[in-house]
Amino acid sequence: MSITSYVKETREEFKHVNWPNRKQAIVYTISVIVISVAVAYLLGAFDSLFQFGLGKLLGF
Repeated sequence: MSITSYVKETREEFKHVNWPNRKQAIVYTISVIVISVAVAYLLGAFDSLFQFGLGKLLGF
C-alpha cells in the first residue's frame, strides 16, 4: 500500500464519520469533565480511607 492510496482511503473514511454538532460536543465535554472530577473525588476518598485504616492498623 502506497502512502498516496493510504491518504486517499483515509479521506474517504472521514466522509463516513458522523461528527457531533456543537451542542453535542459541549455536552459530551462537560459530561467527561464532571465524570472525571467525580472519579477523582472517589479515588481520593478511598485513598484517604485506606491511609487512615493502615495508619490505625500499623499504629501510626
